[in-house]
Amino acid sequence: MKLDVFTVNDNNNKAQKAIISQIKELINYKNLEPGDKLPSERMLSEKFGVTRSNIRETIQKLEFYGLLKSIPQSGTFVANIGVVAMNGMIDDILILESPDFKSLVETRILLELKTVSLASLRRTEKDLRNIEIALDAYEIKARNGEDAVQEDLLFHLAIAKASGNATMNMFMLTIIPQIIMDFEKYHVCDKDQSVQGIEEHRAIYDAIKSHNSAEAREKMKKHFNFLYQYCYSTE
Repeated sequence: MKLDVFTVNDNNNKAQKAIISQIKELINYKNLEPGDKLPSERMLSEKFGVTRSNIRETIQKLEFYGLLKSIPQSGTFVANIGVVAMNGMIDDILILESPDFKSLVETRILLELKTVSLASLRRTEKDLRNIEIALDAYEIKARNGEDAVQEDLLFHLAIAKASGNATMNMFMLTIIPQIIMDFEKYHVCDKDQSVQGIEEHRAIYDAIKSHNSAEAREKMKKHFNFLYQYCYSTE
């Protein structure tokens, strides 16, 4: 399994924010209510003077925040949250800044301490097998002295999936690409740290396998000691 890394550069981010502002104005100008349909991608691209791919990416972003809903063969609709709430949320989205490394690490640790506890209680045999496959792939790369960042994070994503909590899994999938880029940018893990991670991953896996929620959480917390110290030593 391969983990693709994607980025949104500054120009795309600025373009998206401009389109979001225009969509907000359109909704308010036309007094669109929850459930009302937006114009087509083609019409919006012509109206705003941008490409259809720009419109599509922006709609996907607003869908992620729950402000729009696309239905295949039908179109894109205003979500059922009310215009006042929508305007307030869009204003917040427009001033959002890209998360820094520290905030990503803090979020990841909070999420994973919970997902590993849930995974140890809810995991199926299929989940356990997927975690083991990811662990084996990581071990091969680490012992060969190769970059194992993606395999490491796939191991953690397998645990998130095994938690049975779709929302937490979605959050993990959202922050993982930027974490991969930051790991590579800041050279967070060296060869020795990667090899040490094998033992730590194995301990986490064993705790999940034995349905020991407290042990799984403790092993995950220990696993994050290095990352936590690295993050705060850079301040």
